[in-house]
Amino acid sequence: MDQLWANRAASAEAAITQRHLRRLWGLPGTQLGVVAWPAGAPHKRFGTWHYWWQAHLLDCLVDAQLRDPDPERQRRITRQIRGHHLRNLGRWVNDYYDDMAWLALALERADRIAGVAKPRALATLSDQFVNAWVPEDGGGIPWRKQDQFFNAPANGPAGIFLARYDDRLRRAQQMADWIDAVLIDPDTHLVFDGIKAGSLVRAQYTYCQGVVLGLETELAVRTSDDEHAMRVHRMVGAVAAHMAPDGVLKGAGGGDGGLFNGILARYLALVATTLPEHTADDTTARDTARRLVLDSAEAAWANRQTVDVDGAGLPLFGPFWERTAELPTAAGRQAESVEGAVNASEIPERDLSVQLSGWMLMEAAHAVSDQTTDAGSSDTEPTET
Repeated sequence: MDQLWANRAASAEAAITQRHLRRLWGLPGTQLGVVAWPAGAPHKRFGTWHYWWQAHLLDCLVDAQLRDPDPERQRRITRQIRGHHLRNLGRWVNDYYDDMAWLALALERADRIAGVAKPRALATLSDQFVNAWVPEDGGGIPWRKQDQFFNAPANGPAGIFLARYDDRLRRAQQMADWIDAVLIDPDTHLVFDGIKAGSLVRAQYTYCQGVVLGLETELAVRTSDDEHAMRVHRMVGAVAAHMAPDGVLKGAGGGDGGLFNGILARYLALVATTLPEHTADDTTARDTARRLVLDSAEAAWANRQTVDVDGAGLPLFGPFWERTAELPTAAGRQAESVEGAVNASEIPERDLSVQLSGWMLMEAAHAVSDQTTDAGSSDTEPTET
């Protein structure tokens, strides 16, 4: 794979490691990501708990282990999992099915790719998703327990997990078919957010597109049904047309929105690297997905700030990859949880979510760059970091 993107991904990892990773409450053998930088006292004490941000931090660590296997990172993955479990009061579950789906995906990959196995956790989370399926109520699985909001951010990642785990392929297909029947905009072919009390919630977020791309790609790989690849073709085209002005994936600010474009980049990379290539449309979808990832990564890297930490200049990414990032300070409004979602800090770059998306994007660019190199890339910057 292209060394340029390996170096950039390694720099993004080092930035998170230096600025955000700390022991949980000083306990040996633990680690979590401090959710802001610069951090206030509550952040440093892990008084603020964003379950799904930490799940994505774990997933990024697994990306890095896939890129560059290292025993110390494997230990970091183990510490992250232990810290997550302890901070969640000794449980794997919470009340939000989307949160649990993100953790399940990261734990499954930590086992398969990094050799850090948590079989009881995976079985517990799998049962949560299987038992939450309620087509008689209009779902899908709901966003959270005791709720009637059925959305793509819960069903998409849960479906990806079930497709990968324990022969739950039939339920994953049912979830994909429900999304396709209920949540696809007939005009743009993008995914609506969800359905509540029979009415569409018509917001269209980048990460909704990402998780559906991931689910349909997994099913295209694992089944003989050509419909799944056709849905991938349609959605990649819709993302390129409506969610990537000038070829760069749209941002959604900080807070929870800071993760949205990174998630889309992750699953575009999955399309580019794993969608079976049987037809010209398959090739077009893979090439378009690859181009969106690399163009977004180039923009995010060009617009980063560089922060000096222990003599190393490490990247700080912005929430909008086509704009110059702003250096955050400890002043101003902090990110806070409101009705199950996390709002942005006054300067979104302060939020761990935004920095995780930048790291996720660099790992995605690294993952797709081997195809670019094989196709005759003339990249001549192999030593840039």
